[in-house]
Amino acid sequence: MANKTLGREIRDIVLTKNMSVKQLISSMKSIGGFSAQHMVNGIGILGEMLGDKSCYNFLSFPADIVATGLRGALAQSVKHFDAIITTGGMLDHDLARAYGGRYNLGSFYADDAKLHREKVYRLGNVFIEQKEYGLAVENYFSKIMNDIYKSDDYKVEYSASELTREFGKRMTDKGSIIRQAYLHNVPIFNPGILDGAFGTQLSIFSQTHNFKLNLMRDELKLSDIAFDHKKTGALMIGGGISKHHVIWWSQFKGGLDYAVYITTATQYDGSLSGARLTEAVSWGKVREKAKYTTIDGDATIILPVVFAALNVY
Repeated sequence: MANKTLGREIRDIVLTKNMSVKQLISSMKSIGGFSAQHMVNGIGILGEMLGDKSCYNFLSFPADIVATGLRGALAQSVKHFDAIITTGGMLDHDLARAYGGRYNLGSFYADDAKLHREKVYRLGNVFIEQKEYGLAVENYFSKIMNDIYKSDDYKVEYSASELTREFGKRMTDKGSIIRQAYLHNVPIFNPGILDGAFGTQLSIFSQTHNFKLNLMRDELKLSDIAFDHKKTGALMIGGGISKHHVIWWSQFKGGLDYAVYITTATQYDGSLSGARLTEAVSWGKVREKAKYTTIDGDATIILPVVFAALNVY
């Protein structure tokens, strides 16, 4: 009689020539280790979540991964979700790259004082010349914002998602997250929109133009989403305000029904970024019987594998 305490038998992975990502993930279903099972389980949960037509699905992520080269994969994934929640810097990096800004590989161990003298910003191991970021964002912002202001349907007061949609309408870069969200009618909620270059430019613009930003309007939209949809799910990459806005509004409908969280943060520093999804169950932000998992690991490694396994492109 089999011992019910024991799970699946561990089986060795056998790699084969021309093995597909799906085949690799399938072969990983019976290995142990650290994050492998969490990733495999997460792929299964996301597959079910995205296939559930009755479920309203969120994608949340912070700005930093947009600068790493994951921007393209995120832009391709937009059409598979119903809404995006992100941070202010996402707009900065997306605009800079859409305007032709060049980002380069650098090093975590660079001389930052030397980089400062050479007018190079460091974002982890990504190097960005000041002219490729600050000026690029300012120039592209001014071009689009002035076009919005002069348009016949300009309406003075915008929510963050409404304004971002107007930007997406005027952008042409197919690799842009903002542009793809516009093309597929996916709202981008950005509760921290003022925290970054885009937000600063908005503040400057408002000093000389009749323009108002209504931050409460998007909160009410998120409230409506929570109450109007029986089921909700989320892929959350990284923590902070983007993750918390997803789970915060979800609690008012009884919690997320599906949830996958990718993080490198530790829960022992007390941060929201480090908090595992099981903690959210205690708050009612994730349902007790929800299908959920936390994947510990680097999103620049995990996300391309997950998207490839799910054909999210």
